[in-house]
Amino acid sequence: MWNFRIACHLNVHHDFYYCYCAQLDYKPGVAKGELAERFGHLSGNEVRTVGEAFSEFTELLGCSINALYKNMVTDIVGSTHLIVADARFKRDAIWSLGLVSALDMLLKNYPEADIREKIVASMMTALGLDEATIRAEAQVMMDYVQGKTAADIEAELLSGEGSSPIAAISANAKSDKYWMYSRFFGLGLVKIGTVVGVEENMDDSSTLIEKWMGAMQKPTFAAMYDSDQWYKVKAKLDMMETLMKEIEIREKKRMADRLEEKAEMALKKAEQEAKLEAEFKEPAETAN
Repeated sequence: MWNFRIACHLNVHHDFYYCYCAQLDYKPGVAKGELAERFGHLSGNEVRTVGEAFSEFTELLGCSINALYKNMVTDIVGSTHLIVADARFKRDAIWSLGLVSALDMLLKNYPEADIREKIVASMMTALGLDEATIRAEAQVMMDYVQGKTAADIEAELLSGEGSSPIAAISANAKSDKYWMYSRFFGLGLVKIGTVVGVEENMDDSSTLIEKWMGAMQKPTFAAMYDSDQWYKVKAKLDMMETLMKEIEIREKKRMADRLEEKAEMALKKAEQEAKLEAEFKEPAETAN
């Protein structure tokens, strides 16, 4: 394979670039520099595509997905695969809590409970995650933050010292130049916020996430955006849940009305049959 370097020259008279190629002796993964030293050993490794991950998920699931949830499930499988396949990705308990919380919220009203559980299990396996481990990590974080305040969490994120799981995660993030933020880490922070008593609304959550990410010395915009999206999706799901309950109530009322109507018709029919029977009996008794 030929390796080339692109060199460009600006022609000031004609205001455009000339480009030419020169052979460059370059080998992937063995370049000088911190990035290459950190991730160079991964050069040449095969990485599954999103399509391959979704194919495995579909095969493991073995059944169709409710039409209302199909696009959402497809998006989760694809986006989560891109996260875990990234060389910089490191799972921690906050991330696991975010993943579990997101799946629980998004699928809580799935019509068939057994299919819902199978979707989650198939997704975890297709993404190379162990569901029991993920749920255990999420539960450890939930248990730890019980009884704490938002200020307590911020202090631990800020110091990065001590034996607490939150301080350890913060210390690791601060020491890692290539630490990678992803959606479920932000959603894990959102979930922690609800546990420690922060009002469950977009503004308060976004402000809190900005403080916490800042305490970790990490960019805040992506996490604040994910927090906002969480509450937008939650509002839509709450609206859909209310609509489904209203439909269910109306359907039950219609069913009750139909049953009542059938009962009335059956009663009238029985009365008519009794009346006819009495009319037939009366002439026979008179003749006797």
